[in-house]
Amino acid sequence: MKIYGLIGYPLSHSFSKGFFKEKFEKEQITGCQYENFPIPGISEFTTLLEQHPQLSGLNVTIPYKEVVIPFLDELSKAAAQIGAVNCIHFKDGKKTGYNTDVIGFTKSLQPLLQSHHTSALVLGTGGAAKAIMYALEQLGITYTVVSRQPVNGAIAYDALDQATVAAHTVIVNTTPLGMYPKVDTFPEIPYQYLTSRHLLYDLVYNPAETAFLQKGAAQGATTKNGHEMLILQAEASWEIWSR
Repeated sequence: MKIYGLIGYPLSHSFSKGFFKEKFEKEQITGCQYENFPIPGISEFTTLLEQHPQLSGLNVTIPYKEVVIPFLDELSKAAAQIGAVNCIHFKDGKKTGYNTDVIGFTKSLQPLLQSHHTSALVLGTGGAAKAIMYALEQLGITYTVVSRQPVNGAIAYDALDQATVAAHTVIVNTTPLGMYPKVDTFPEIPYQYLTSRHLLYDLVYNPAETAFLQKGAAQGATTKNGHEMLILQAEASWEIWSR
């Protein structure tokens, strides 16, 4: 039996287990199972590997996408550049880290892009944000990071004025704000300056329409949640594990 799974904490919001259970059944993939492994601290990662020697692959979610890296033997080129991992492949005694978030986001965003979508605001600075920044660079879209603690070139939320919002027609929320059960929360951006030229993308997928997306839609902006990105990154993970 090959074991695959997800590490993170907490995992009550997990999409992956249900997705892979359905995938294994639908595609008649036998001898495989996918489990959630909620570990309260990354220091327990080594213990997890000892307890499950048949692990073939893991997905990684909040808050371990960056801190898991020292536990790995190798990184893909993209994962090394991004500095965050959401997929681990166990093969030939080696643990190799990949980033399939960048694949999922790129494939999901591309069909929505128009000629005026040349500059973006990235809300948040975590591991997911790093993958988004990398993807935007690959797409030729410049970006400005917005953070509660404006360091390393990031700007503060209260620095967002009409001119800045007008100049950045793609806005990506990489924070967990708005995620179930805290559905009333949202990034504090000046939504009144959004227009139909804006594209708002939320990595959150539960609920399907977050307060962030609702506020954008009310201003005529194009909106998309992270559900398709999740599916695409999960499929990319499976391709890696199947090599």
